[in-house]
Amino acid sequence: MKTLDQLLARESGIVHTLRGFGDVQQRLMEMGVSDGAEIEVLRFAPLGDPMEIVVRGFHLTLRKEEASLVELVT
Repeated sequence: MKTLDQLLARESGIVHTLRGFGDVQQRLMEMGVSDGAEIEVLRFAPLGDPMEIVVRGFHLTLRKEEASLVELVT
């Protein structure tokens, strides 16, 4: 299984599970990153971090550290 931080620009996947806990997991869920949500990676900042994603029609930016907590089915 891949994690969100392993995807390249214009790749997508469906959220399988969140590995985070506490505030980090709560924040991701509030942004719409939850089981079954489709996520597409749009682009990365010039140095590779953060990354811009689209989830449930919203454009979000995540640090790779946070993105590594999202397991995907690709």
